[in-house]
Amino acid sequence: MDSVVSMENGGLKGSSKEVRPGKTAHSMSSSSLRKKSSARLVSRVRCELLRNVLTNLQEVILGTKLAILFPAILLAIAAHFYNFGRAWVFGLSLLGLAPLAERVSFLTEQIAYYTGPTVGGLLNATCGNVTELIIAVLALSQNKIDVVKYSLLGSILSNLLLVLGTSLLCGGLANLHKEQKFDRKQADVNCFLLLLGLFCHILPLLFKMAAKSGEISTLPTLSISRAGSIVMLVAYVAYLVFQLWTHRQMFETKEDSDDDDAVEEEVPVIGFWSGFAWLAGMTVVIALLSEYIVGSIEAASDSWGLSVSFISIILLPIVGNAAEHAGAIIFAFKNKLDISLGVALGSATQISMFVVPLCVIVAWIMGIQMDLDFNTIETGCLALSIILTAFTLQDGTSHYMKGIVLLLCYVVIGACFIFIRTPSNEANILNVAKTSTNSQMLGL
Repeated sequence: MDSVVSMENGGLKGSSKEVRPGKTAHSMSSSSLRKKSSARLVSRVRCELLRNVLTNLQEVILGTKLAILFPAILLAIAAHFYNFGRAWVFGLSLLGLAPLAERVSFLTEQIAYYTGPTVGGLLNATCGNVTELIIAVLALSQNKIDVVKYSLLGSILSNLLLVLGTSLLCGGLANLHKEQKFDRKQADVNCFLLLLGLFCHILPLLFKMAAKSGEISTLPTLSISRAGSIVMLVAYVAYLVFQLWTHRQMFETKEDSDDDDAVEEEVPVIGFWSGFAWLAGMTVVIALLSEYIVGSIEAASDSWGLSVSFISIILLPIVGNAAEHAGAIIFAFKNKLDISLGVALGSATQISMFVVPLCVIVAWIMGIQMDLDFNTIETGCLALSIILTAFTLQDGTSHYMKGIVLLLCYVVIGACFIFIRTPSNEANILNVAKTSTNSQMLGL
């Protein structure tokens, strides 16, 4: 394995400990679902090129506990070409995204050994939610604005309520006789950013309500949303500077000295160019499955008897981020809440402050009128979830009752969207009507 790494172009940035002075919560969480691979059989292959290929396949494909879900990718492609049914294509594609998302996290971590922690952190920040971003862009290309908004809203809600709630519940039950504490500093930063994003979401909604009541004669929702998106992206860039440069130690997790897995993880298992090639290839596969999901979501809704809003807000985030969510819960069992909070809040912040405003800007470039108005019920659920999360984390301690409350809130929101049944064609008509109304009011 060492020969595989050494033959790659590019070298390690110093020793492993110099490269990785501390791990982020995301890298620690994803590592919990990896399994060790034995190189005994591969090392017996005499052909060096074949040995390198087999080593890469072993580490990338078989090096995860979710490898059992990789066949779902091939089944989804077969179901698409042989017309097994759009609902089957949707379900298999959704299952196939789970191991791909975990492997993207693994590959970005491997590349970080060669680029250094700063560039690696930027790469992880960009690729951390690549699944949601690709699904959103593909949905935008098909003018399915509601699917974009629902899926991104669902990612935020699932991280704040489902992942965080489950982590607090499991951690509290597993450590009944221990007081669970966590560092509030990182949580405070994420909550501040989430509140800023919420403010940018509420403004377009307030303007729409003011226009209905006759307080204003124009409805500049689109302009306000685009300006707010630029502000959110600027805030996210400032957050990256804060996280990766000026206050890096605040976001680094402390590893136990007796943790053998942490020590072994300090050694890269694949080379730089191999990692880059695998990352590009898996991104292409994610894009293919995302295209299947976007194209078959309405068929799955009709076949399963579930609304598009429920599938987008509940099912997509749960399955798509299953690996990351499972890692956060595992560390909560080990009484390492800082890692669990870093995963849940970090992902919610990244979606809210980076993916959502980026989609608005991309839609602007594509000539599609997407705004930050997520409608009254959706925005209300987002606001209450952020406020409830902020109150839950305000004292720096945790117990299982906090997790129960967060989980029950998520159940109530899920039940709410089960009963909201807006057909996709009706939703598109509503979008077109809203766009034309905005244009008429702006022309007054």
